[in-house]
Amino acid sequence: MGTDRQIHLSFSAHLSGHHPAAWRHPSTEDGSDVSIASYRRLARLAESGLFDLFFMADTPALRIENLESWSRYPLFTNVLEPLTCLSALAGATEHIGLGGTSSTSYNEPFNVARQFASLDHISGGRAAWNVVTTANIYASGNFGEIPLPPHAQRYDRAREFVEVVRKFWNTWEDGAFTYDREAGRFYDPDKMHPVIHQGQHFRIRGGLNIERTPQGHPVIIQAGASEAGMDLAAETAEVVFGSSPTLEKAQAYYAGLKSRMAKVGRAPEDLCVLAGMPVVVGESDDEAEDKYQTLQALLHPMVAKQKLGMDLETDLSDLDMDAPIPEDRIPAKANLHTAYFAEIVRMIREEKLTLRQISQRYERGTRTVRGTAKRVADHMEEWFATGAADGFMLILHLQPKGLEDFVRLVVPELQRRGLFRTEYKGRTLRDHLGLRRPPFQPPVSAAARAAE
Repeated sequence: MGTDRQIHLSFSAHLSGHHPAAWRHPSTEDGSDVSIASYRRLARLAESGLFDLFFMADTPALRIENLESWSRYPLFTNVLEPLTCLSALAGATEHIGLGGTSSTSYNEPFNVARQFASLDHISGGRAAWNVVTTANIYASGNFGEIPLPPHAQRYDRAREFVEVVRKFWNTWEDGAFTYDREAGRFYDPDKMHPVIHQGQHFRIRGGLNIERTPQGHPVIIQAGASEAGMDLAAETAEVVFGSSPTLEKAQAYYAGLKSRMAKVGRAPEDLCVLAGMPVVVGESDDEAEDKYQTLQALLHPMVAKQKLGMDLETDLSDLDMDAPIPEDRIPAKANLHTAYFAEIVRMIREEKLTLRQISQRYERGTRTVRGTAKRVADHMEEWFATGAADGFMLILHLQPKGLEDFVRLVVPELQRRGLFRTEYKGRTLRDHLGLRRPPFQPPVSAAARAAE
């Protein structure tokens, strides 16, 4: 299938693997998540496969309770901080985009604006910021035990946070720094615009002390699946990580998200939707299935309960694995991840599954695609061609083996079908994704500045 439109590819860079039992697999390396050498090898491997984006998820938290369970499930434990790691990777790669997570609940806009602007300069225009509101009760203890705000309040703050960050990124017009040695002028003062902002959550009077970045501003990523999350994505995001278990739900999500954009004055092509896709590829379907089941067999019962309980927002540790989850254990509503919560509740109430059965099937809004390169490519082509995705955020259960298999087997199959690039055509992440460079917009109107 030849087409001008091509699939975009990213992946979540968990060095020990995304599967909660992957660290137990003999192919993984102890301590790889704090090894910059391991990250460099992984980033270079993804770049050899012509991926658009190397992505690092993160949460500013450590689980300090239920240690018997958490010690078996190293979720964001003993990992490098994304901005530090990505800055190091910028010098080890040339083309691949570098995206990382930073919380709007436990940061300040100036710091985030400066950090990602710096990464964009360091990488020559390859930075991306994943905007998250942090749905993690353990994070609050690291920031003065401030209670986790309700879902709606977190998104209100995030919306204003992004607005302020963008204002900081527009402190300077392009070409503001003239370095005029003869006149003794470092920059053109007419091209510097202070950030003056008064809102519900932030009162700012300042500016960013670094010039406008190669991309105009770093690419903004968002992953909200709730109504509030989709509204925020339509307003602010340039890349969205989708999370849908079926083609029909993915199509509905894609259409619903793109249709929101006109209401906020944006074109559909200003947003790239990458569907989350857990994938295990093998030389045969049986080999791929065996790889997946090997990992599933390594999943400890305590981890299964902890993983489900985290998204159901309740304690399941005392329950029988082979009995249903009692109705009285289900909270009235979710305050963290509404889409994940709803999926578990549906499996309990509609499918009448046991805790063990749910733990084997629940995948946080997605389903693992398992099979040969042809089967995986067929799945990707169908979703891409029928309005379910512009590309894919790969969730690789085992690292680095999962990425090696995908680059070796699936990438050539996608290229054979004309669905994926055979070389990088540009230097920036915006070039890879087909996103326009945002024009300069003064962070405060002339009238408001005059009033000040």
